[in-house]
Amino acid sequence: MAKTGYGKRPAGDEDPYADPDFAHLSPRDREIAVFVDHLVEGHAMGYKVIAAAHPRYGQQAVRSSLGRITLAGHLRWIKEHITVEDNSMRWVTRTYWSRTHRSAEWWEDFARERHGKDVTEDHMPGLARIEDEEIEEPAPEAEEPESNEPAAEQPSTAYQALAEVRAVDPRMALSDSDCRALETLAAEWLSLGATPHDITKALTDGLPPAVTNPGGLARNRLEKKMPPKKAKIRQKAARRAHVSRVIMACGLCDADERTTKIVSGLCEECLAEIEAEGPVHGYGAVPETFLPGPRDGRGGLPGADEVIDVTDRVDALRRAAGLL
Repeated sequence: MAKTGYGKRPAGDEDPYADPDFAHLSPRDREIAVFVDHLVEGHAMGYKVIAAAHPRYGQQAVRSSLGRITLAGHLRWIKEHITVEDNSMRWVTRTYWSRTHRSAEWWEDFARERHGKDVTEDHMPGLARIEDEEIEEPAPEAEEPESNEPAAEQPSTAYQALAEVRAVDPRMALSDSDCRALETLAAEWLSLGATPHDITKALTDGLPPAVTNPGGLARNRLEKKMPPKKAKIRQKAARRAHVSRVIMACGLCDADERTTKIVSGLCEECLAEIEAEGPVHGYGAVPETFLPGPRDGRGGLPGADEVIDVTDRVDALRRAAGLL
C-alpha cells in the first residue's frame, strides 16, 4: 500500500464490472489491466511494485503494458500542487484509474476539475517543495539592541507544569531538583496528549494528610498513571489544504507538462518507446479513425457486448462427455 493520499485512486462514475471491459487491449495488457482493476484503492501503482505482486510478468513487461493501458484511457498520473493554510506548498503525484475507457479530452477535463479541490484528508505533512517563482522574501526583522548578558534559558512546558503543582496543593511542593528529575516523565505525558492540568490533577488527587517525600510520590504517580499511547487526548486539527495547480505527468518517467509535451498520458519519449515495441492501434494516442467503435458509450470492440446463445453447443459437448 502507498502512503495515505497516494496510490491507486478511482476516477469515479464507472460502469459495473463486465467481461468486455478491456476487450480492446492485447491479451497481455488485458491481463495486467484486470489485475490492476482488482487492486484495492490506495495500492502502490509503480510498475516495480505491480511486477513484484503479479505472478506472470516482470518489470519491463508491466512497464510496457502500463504505458499501453494509459494510452487506452484507463490510467493517468496527475501532479497536484497543494497549498496549505500556513502557505507551505508541495507537489503530489496522484494515480487515477478508470475501468471505463476514457478519451484524452475526458481526462483533460477531469484534471481541470481537480483545481481548487479541498484535499485536507489526503495531505501528508512534510517538507514543502516550493517553486522558485512562488518564494516570497521574508520581511526584514527589526534589529534588537545588543546585550552582553546571556539569554536566560526558558523552562520547558513539562518543567513548568511540575513547578506549578505547589500552587494547587502545598503538600506537593516540588523542588527545582525534583522538577528537573521528573521533567522527562512529564514531557512523555504531554507527548501522549495530556495537558499540564492533567499532570496537576494526577499529582494532587487523593493525597494523604502529610506528604514527606513529594518528589518520590510524584514519580510514582507519573509512572503508574501514564496515559495509554492509543488514547491521545487532544490532537492538533489538520491544516486545510487545497489544490492550487494541476498538470498532467508521464506515467512511466514522471516528466510533466512543465518540461515536456504529454500525449494521452505519456511524454513523447516514452510514447516513442512504446510505439517501437509494436503498433498501438486501438489505443488512445492514435487518430480517432483507428480507435475501436463505441460500446454503450464507453468505447471498445464492435460487437463485444453481443450475446450469443451457446446452449446447444454446450449440451452437445456434455452429451459427448457422458454428462447427459
